[in-house]
Amino acid sequence: MKLRDFKNAYDRRSFIEKETGVSLGSLGKFGFEEEIVSSKNCENLIGAVHVPVGVVGPLKIRRETTDSRHLKSHYYIPLATTEGALVASINRGCRAISESGGATVSSELIGVTRGSVFKKSLSYKSKFNINEWLWRNLGQLRSIAGKTSDHIILLRHAVIEVGRYIFIRWYFDTADAMGMNMATMASQKLAGFIEKESGAQCIALAGNYDIDKKPAWINAITGRGRIAMAEVLVPKAIVSSVLKTTPYKIEEVWKAKCMIGSALSGSLGFNAHFANVIAALFIATGQDPAHVVEGSNGITTIEVTKNGDLYCSVYLPSLMVGTVGGGTGLSTQKEGLSIMSVSGTGKVEEFAGIVAGAVLAGEISLLASLAEGSLARAHKKLGR
Repeated sequence: MKLRDFKNAYDRRSFIEKETGVSLGSLGKFGFEEEIVSSKNCENLIGAVHVPVGVVGPLKIRRETTDSRHLKSHYYIPLATTEGALVASINRGCRAISESGGATVSSELIGVTRGSVFKKSLSYKSKFNINEWLWRNLGQLRSIAGKTSDHIILLRHAVIEVGRYIFIRWYFDTADAMGMNMATMASQKLAGFIEKESGAQCIALAGNYDIDKKPAWINAITGRGRIAMAEVLVPKAIVSSVLKTTPYKIEEVWKAKCMIGSALSGSLGFNAHFANVIAALFIATGQDPAHVVEGSNGITTIEVTKNGDLYCSVYLPSLMVGTVGGGTGLSTQKEGLSIMSVSGTGKVEEFAGIVAGAVLAGEISLLASLAEGSLARAHKKLGR
């Protein structure tokens, strides 16, 4: 009997128990609706893995926006992790930021990308300029993409030709959804139209020019999803009382670790630990955890001001988030978004700002811990 032939998670789990001799009672404890999850989120369902969820905050946030009247200013942020000391560290960063007046955050839509690759036939007309043709027919291309969903808009494209291969990187606005599925469906229709009009064959709908769930400079340089930023000026007195060190020591650690150390190792991320915070937030709120890869491609900057205060900022050029669709509809993940009042439509930009603010808190606290020499001590106390 094949796994797909079983009618429910219980029967499938029982079969695996018999096959492996392992009791799976803990996996069988879950609170979501099995039929919905099996049809939308996970095939061959046997249960759920429980990840501990902690909370940090309140984190005070200020926004660079023309209308922030309906947005909160203080947030409690859920974090799903099994790494002891992480939540405590981020919480300390939140305190330092909030006591300093709050982090200023902003976000900018770049667009979800899908990068299809086509191959020109040997009889392909060399005078046919694919990029010129795409721009000339942008209106029709947008119409084709728009017919695949009421919530998708084709924004623009980028083209690179290598030999007989044509790589096209589409950029889509997918509203409040992270939108990879929508982008894929739209790209499929666009590929069919291009094949018909140009004679080039679509070799792969996703040809790594996206670039999806892999580290790449193109995402760090041109952006993917959303660009998010956060910054704060922490007075030296708060650096001393909350972070237990000095601005100059933090600046020295940042320069040696995030700048020189990252350069020596060939890192695409010039930061302390973006991925730690993003992974914990993503799991708690139903984001696709694989997009932590793009999220970790970011830069932290630290500067001691003339009067000795500490300026800190984070730059996240490829943040892939959504507040509807995917795993955001699962009961526990929806509750995670609801804690921050960002569940549902019209909330994705606010959510992106929260992510940036939480990342900033994590960077400040870890760099301070390294500066004061407490990293090993904290993990010995909380992480064992």
